[in-house]
Amino acid sequence: MRVITGTARGRKLKELTGMEVRPTTDRVKEAVFSIIQFDIEGRRVLDLFGGTGQMGIEALSRGAAHCTFVDIRRESVQLIRENLSHTELSDKAEVVQSDYLAYLTRSRDTFDVVFLDPPYDGEIIKKALQTITRIDKISENGIIICENRSDFDWPAVPEPYQLQKECRYGKIAVALYRRRAGAPAEILDTRSGEE
Repeated sequence: MRVITGTARGRKLKELTGMEVRPTTDRVKEAVFSIIQFDIEGRRVLDLFGGTGQMGIEALSRGAAHCTFVDIRRESVQLIRENLSHTELSDKAEVVQSDYLAYLTRSRDTFDVVFLDPPYDGEIIKKALQTITRIDKISENGIIICENRSDFDWPAVPEPYQLQKECRYGKIAVALYRRRAGAPAEILDTRSGEE
C-alpha cells in the first residue's frame, strides 16, 4: 500500500494485521482520486473511518490543506500517526480517537471533502450520511465519497445534498454525494443537553 502521487509519492504505508481492517485497494483509490482530483487542493478533509489513514494521507499528499482522521480503535489511531510521520504530513493533520457519531455531533468543524469507508455494513454508512447531512458538516460544493459492496443501494439524501455519481469496481462500489451551492440546509443543534 503506497501513496500514489503528490509530495509523499511512493511512500509505503503500514497496515494493521490481525484486525478487521479492509484498506481501499490501489485500483479503487486511484479511481476515486481521478474523479475528485480538482476538489482536493487547499481543501479541508475528514477521513471518518480512518483505518490506516491512506485516503486522507493521499489527499494531503495531493495538496489538501488539512485532514482530520477519526477512528474508534486505539491501534488504528496509532497507525495513522505513524503513517503521517513517515509521509511527513503530520503538521497538516489531526488524529482523533472517537466513535464516528460522537465525533460528528460534537465537532463544530465543516469540511470540503469527507471519506466514508466504514466496515461493509449498510446501516453504518446510512447513519453516517444521515448525520452528516442533517447537521450540515459539508461546505458549499463539498463532497462525500463513500465505499461499500457493489450491490449496495445508496440512500437518498435531503436537499441541498444529492447523489451525483456511482461507480463499480468489481465487488466494490463508490458513490459521490455533493452539497449544492446556494441552497442552505437546515442546521440542527445536536448538542442540546450535552456539556
